[in-house]
Amino acid sequence: MKFESRRAGENLYIYLDGELDEHTVADVRREADRLIDEHAGASRAIFNLAGVRFMDSTGIGFLIGRYNRIKKYGMGMYLENPNAGADKVLLLSGVYSLMPKI
Repeated sequence: MKFESRRAGENLYIYLDGELDEHTVADVRREADRLIDEHAGASRAIFNLAGVRFMDSTGIGFLIGRYNRIKKYGMGMYLENPNAGADKVLLLSGVYSLMPKI
């Protein structure tokens, strides 16, 4: 899993590329949490999922965990550009009710 980020004004962008599953999520979780803490003054965090080729329930748990952390800072969380497979998993799981797709 590759992980990149950038800050643009009030937005923190987090780009994920690869598989978001039990084998990759631990490293991504640590890096995402570090970035969220560093950019706590942002208005919203946008997770770009265009590069996520596979996501299972561990990936859903990762996103919900980051949502809870972001919420503590009063930030909003949004999901951007999921591929068709990830989009289906996110839609069926109800994740979009917490973190809208933009």
